[in-house]
Amino acid sequence: MFFKKAFIVPALLSIVLLSGCAAVAVGTATTGAAVVHDRRTTGTVIDDQTIELKALGVLYGVDNIRINTHVNATCYNGILLLTGEAPTESLRNDIANRLRKIPKVRKVHNEILIAAPSSLVSRSSDGLITSKAKVALFSLNKIKGFDPTRVKIVSENGVVYLLGILKQHEVTPVIETVRRVGGVQRVVKLFEITD
Repeated sequence: MFFKKAFIVPALLSIVLLSGCAAVAVGTATTGAAVVHDRRTTGTVIDDQTIELKALGVLYGVDNIRINTHVNATCYNGILLLTGEAPTESLRNDIANRLRKIPKVRKVHNEILIAAPSSLVSRSSDGLITSKAKVALFSLNKIKGFDPTRVKIVSENGVVYLLGILKQHEVTPVIETVRRVGGVQRVVKLFEITD
């Protein structure tokens, strides 16, 4: 009986430890695959994800914000885009001020509208617009060095926000392609230009 316990406990411990290592390895591989085509450093990609998680903590951790607003926080290269709706200017400003204090946020684009939270139908429509815009960018395969995965697309109430680090010759084709997507009312470019 002692032999069985002596064998089973280490075996179970090994399985638990190995499964944890596998999760870390898979997580690292997934992040690594995403970073291969990105013009941001691996550290910056991780920082952006951390900023978004901390922003979610604020958006869902403060009762007044969670109950009365619909706000999305998207970070790209330390630039935080806030979209959605808040019922008052003071609440809109409060959200931006809280999120501006998150470490490594370089700039905040506060695009939160003063309005009641959008409907589920409106949000679904925006999700469809975002998906169609992402697919449309794959038609730009003739642009030298262009990779559509470098463009972060956020849609809110038919307005499409474009983030990313692009070369100057990539900007206009990206904007024009997204502008032609069905349902897009306006395109807001928030790109950073690189050489």
